[in-house]
Amino acid sequence: MGKILCATRGGQASYRTQDAAIALAKELGNELVFLYVADYHFLDKTAAPIVVDVENEVVKMGEFLLLMAQERAAAQGITAQVIVRQGRLRAELVTAARELGADMIVLGRPLDREAIFDDVALQALATSLQKVTGAEVRIL
Repeated sequence: MGKILCATRGGQASYRTQDAAIALAKELGNELVFLYVADYHFLDKTAAPIVVDVENEVVKMGEFLLLMAQERAAAQGITAQVIVRQGRLRAELVTAARELGADMIVLGRPLDREAIFDDVALQALATSLQKVTGAEVRIL
């Protein structure tokens, strides 16, 4: 039995990727782990100090979004673990994949112009992850 690591931003835009990862876990009999990376380095670029605890709020939002993903998996008969990390996406994906011994990493394909990655950047990330972790990387 292998392990699938599914990186997700959560919410409705991620349902397609989450459902595909759940289906793969069912089909292959693999464990499923959803990963949310809270990357708030964008705050480094703000000119004014932030009064609210943005870091903590982003982590809490990630935890909530992963609970929703976990419930979606449970509704389809799959028990999924959830992990929230703080940091840069690529570095946290590599660390989590290594720690978990992931056989597969699932990434979602961008659906709109506001996505973090375009197709070229996403493919470059997938190639890099596969080389560094040894896990199969699928873009769904």
